[in-house]
Amino acid sequence: MRVKFRRLRAPGAGCLAVVLLAGCGMESDPGSAEVVLRIVAADYGDSPANSSEPYWKELAYGFEHAHPGVRVEVSVLSWNDVDAKVAEMVAAGHAPDIAQIGAYADYAADGKLYAADELLSVRTEADLLTPLAQAGKVHGDQYGLPFVASTRLMFYNAKLLEDAGVIAKGASWQPRSWADLTAAGRKLKSDGVRTPIALPLGPEEAQAESMQWMLAGGGGITNDSESYAIDSSANVKTFEFLRDGLVGAGLTGPEEPGKLDRQKAFDAFTRGEVGILNGHPTLVKQATAKGVRFGMVALPSADASEPQAMGVADWVMAFKNGHPKESGQFLDYLYEEKNVTAFTSKYGLLPVTTTGYRRMLGSDDPAAAPLKVFLRALPSSRLYPVGKKSWAGVSVGFKKNIGAAVRPGALPAKVLGDIAMGAKKADG
Repeated sequence: MRVKFRRLRAPGAGCLAVVLLAGCGMESDPGSAEVVLRIVAADYGDSPANSSEPYWKELAYGFEHAHPGVRVEVSVLSWNDVDAKVAEMVAAGHAPDIAQIGAYADYAADGKLYAADELLSVRTEADLLTPLAQAGKVHGDQYGLPFVASTRLMFYNAKLLEDAGVIAKGASWQPRSWADLTAAGRKLKSDGVRTPIALPLGPEEAQAESMQWMLAGGGGITNDSESYAIDSSANVKTFEFLRDGLVGAGLTGPEEPGKLDRQKAFDAFTRGEVGILNGHPTLVKQATAKGVRFGMVALPSADASEPQAMGVADWVMAFKNGHPKESGQFLDYLYEEKNVTAFTSKYGLLPVTTTGYRRMLGSDDPAAAPLKVFLRALPSSRLYPVGKKSWAGVSVGFKKNIGAAVRPGALPAKVLGDIAMGAKKADG
């Protein structure tokens, strides 16, 4: 096995991350290969037992076997560290050839990345799901390649809804509008449910919760031309509804939404303390493990119109290190159906290719069944404006400030206006 791995969880003494792939005992033997590809990837596991390292090890070995002139060196880093480490490497002039991380726009804007059409075969490029490929573009050219994806749905505790008389025993629930949602919330509250409808607008993932509600209210973080529209009239009305219809009506539980993080809300749901909340595929595994009987539906729209789903993707990018041919060959191999499916199956995530999508949709594997609801929403989902260099800072603005928009007596227009002003300045 020629593949070299160095797995880091946190900064340590000795070699710095910026020289992780360029030194510290990892120098290439010039005679062993014509080209050495250095790759940094994120670890999706939550323990050594399900680390992403074996996946990348097998992938690299298979690629080397088919391309004897290329050697692959992969470093798998914790999600807590990987984005910062890649940034340090780039700043120090030691960018990896390929990085699988959370954002690409800064590097694309600085001219540091190869475009997709410089890397991928026509077949691979065409296989990427359209909304994800579009989200990877900056000024019309694609630099971010989607790696895995998820969509967001609304979860409900079936037993709590049955006990409160929202649905009959064994029936499913399909709310059509916010009026249906608040009616269910009031019944849950009357039945003594601690948190009828959780609204996690704390700093962990406030931007996601906000965007889901904005889309359901007919708005969004950006408009159809991809310009920021954070303080649009539709978004203001959405947060006025959240302030008055949910928080003001006492339907969001004892904790202030601006201080409630997503995982804390998930944990409460798995304990049977939450009736309704927005979630992603991870919650399926967590709730199932705790024996919660739950359902999943689209978050209803304000006016009972067809809701638009929200999607999230992680990204792959290739830096301009002089190896576009070899990097492209590796990426073509990465996106082969068997390799896409191996990763998404292991972590309960959604494929980003049409072939992977069709395979999961047609799978008879019981583990894939609950994911198909999320999968069907993916092709038409709306993603964060990740192609904007300013998005990282705008996301922080949501995390820090949006919770204030739903406090009693708050002025959502002002809170959204302040975030929008920051976005405008950052966007130039």
